[in-house]
Amino acid sequence: MKEYQDLMSKTEDFVIDLYKNTNQHNIVYHNLTHTRNVVTRVFEIASHYELTEREVTVLDIAAWFHDVGHMFTSPAQHEQKSIEIMREFMEQQKAEDELVDEIAVCIQATRMTTQPEGLLQEIIRDADSYHFGTKDFKEINKLVKKENELRGLSTIVRDWDKNTLNMLQDHKFFTSYCAEVLADGKEKNVQRTMKKVNKKGNSINTNNLILDEDMPGTGDKKKPSGFITKGIQTSLRLTSENHLRLSDMADGKANILISVNAIIISVILSVLLRKIEVDSHLAIPTFTFLAFSVTTIILAIIATRPKVTTGEFSKEDVLHKRTNLLFFGNFYKRSLEEYTWAMSTMMRDSDYVYGSIVQDIYYLGVVLGRKYKLLRLAYNIFMIGIIVSVAAFTLAILFHDPQDSAVISTSGGSPF
Repeated sequence: MKEYQDLMSKTEDFVIDLYKNTNQHNIVYHNLTHTRNVVTRVFEIASHYELTEREVTVLDIAAWFHDVGHMFTSPAQHEQKSIEIMREFMEQQKAEDELVDEIAVCIQATRMTTQPEGLLQEIIRDADSYHFGTKDFKEINKLVKKENELRGLSTIVRDWDKNTLNMLQDHKFFTSYCAEVLADGKEKNVQRTMKKVNKKGNSINTNNLILDEDMPGTGDKKKPSGFITKGIQTSLRLTSENHLRLSDMADGKANILISVNAIIISVILSVLLRKIEVDSHLAIPTFTFLAFSVTTIILAIIATRPKVTTGEFSKEDVLHKRTNLLFFGNFYKRSLEEYTWAMSTMMRDSDYVYGSIVQDIYYLGVVLGRKYKLLRLAYNIFMIGIIVSVAAFTLAILFHDPQDSAVISTSGGSPF
């Protein structure tokens, strides 16, 4: 729409004039150059997703305004000031309130302690920190340090390399595009910074790191999430593999029970039952053994019997994160196109991805708990069955009077 094009054009002119006409001698990073770069990156990232013209307009205007507050207030308050300036400008342009609110939320999402919600917020957040995964990071980081020095933020400048390393490790890209394209570059910047810290003989003590919201990319004081992320990924992978291995072991144990007891039942039916007519004293031990074996097999089969699921999901389930797309039972009746769309939607949201993995591990654990509970019961019954049956056979043989069998045999003979 021409209305959106005009609004974006007026926004660009207004912000450029604002930067040119405002004294900003101490702002060497959060300046017009950075703003232009963020706008460029916003369009780059947005081009990989199917956005409406309105959504692109929201991103464009938010990108232009997101850092103008640095010229008028402290770094910690600059997002709020940027939103205030944006609202005043948009009021002059008589823009609709809903559009203005959407832009304000996107500007707020550039604050590194804020969790972006939705694709638009993720795009502008990644555009603002795009350089974390590029070769320009080294030079840009120097500008950030210089700006903090000029603005008298000594607590941030102190132990700058450590704080930079923490910043990189605490940061993550939210869009699937940036996560894929910039991952290697970011890792190189992490390694380069880590070498710099180690070369100075500084041990990385995360409890002593100085963090501040004024420093781009920092959040609450905590251990570097680079280590945490890798640790979490490794833990999730190992936990999932261990659960699958335990499930295989459970199936193997069940198969052993089924095979052994199937052999026992076949022997009882083919051999012992024929002798009961003659050796009637073996009837009770035989049927006791048979009952325990049948019960054991039933429990082993129940433990390994698969549960049938619906194999369906709806669009609302995906959008509201109510289905786990990593489990085949939730999608096998859907078409490839529907599943591809659903997975693409899920992969845009890292919380959804990790949440699905955690959910998958949880339900694997639930299934394992049920399997091992039934298997333990089956093994106990099998063990008790053997003990009771052997004792019954022993007692039947010990207390059996051979003359009874002779009488039965004689009485059962021909009367002629």
